Amino acid sequence: MSRKPEDDQEMPLVSHLTELRTRLLRCVVIILLIFAGLFYFAQDIYALVAAPLRAYLPAGATMIATGVASPFLTPFKLTLMCALFLGMPVILHQAWGFIAPGLYTHERRIAVPLLISSIFLFYAGMAFAYFVVFPIMFGFFASVTPEGVAMMTDIGQYLDFVLTLFFAFGVAFEIPIATFLVIWVGLVDVATLRKSRPYVVVGCFVIGMVLTPPDVFSQTLLALPMWLLFESGLLAGALVRRKRDDEQSDEQAEPEDQPPAPQP
Repeated sequence: MSRKPEDDQEMPLVSHLTELRTRLLRCVVIILLIFAGLFYFAQDIYALVAAPLRAYLPAGATMIATGVASPFLTPFKLTLMCALFLGMPVILHQAWGFIAPGLYTHERRIAVPLLISSIFLFYAGMAFAYFVVFPIMFGFFASVTPEGVAMMTDIGQYLDFVLTLFFAFGVAFEIPIATFLVIWVGLVDVATLRKSRPYVVVGCFVIGMVLTPPDVFSQTLLALPMWLLFESGLLAGALVRRKRDDEQSDEQAEPEDQPPAPQP
């Protein structure tokens, strides 16, 4: 069950490096192709990303560009990041193709669902940030703007801000994968994680406090999903760990159940 396929052969270092270079080139080509297809819509993509903030700007207020090249470089940078995000499944597939020959059979069966789940959860975290967190956050910022101050955000600073949040929420939604992995490899057992649940909840609210405006509602919008994702990863890890323990128990019990060999 845990043996590698018989046709797997050890590759020399040069062959590994050559394969790595080939796969990296494929990733770069895919990103460039996606970027080339999206570049014509760079201005529209930026308008879409800026929509959550523009909805709460005061009447007559607009976003501004303080840098000379910002009107071009900012949409260019956003389009390049979109190409990277959209090409992530291909990048992860190439990474999987590189490391898969070195994995055991049971590790491959677990790695494929984890790979697909990690991609889905990362995109889900970005969507959650855009559709749920951004409207609440920017609405709060607009409501606390001091009187006599015009809210006119620089497009470059806004892009850096939202990209950081996209990445933060995408990584935060990987909590089930991380929880499952630490249980599956045996770094931490399920009982220890369950005892640590109060600390996890506090940690989720601390992260929510750092990443969201200083109001309880916004913090809860991030902390509650993070806690639920931790619980889902804990549940999945416990089920897989229990299944593995049952299989190991059956393998150890099989020799005892066999009849004794006949004496000559």
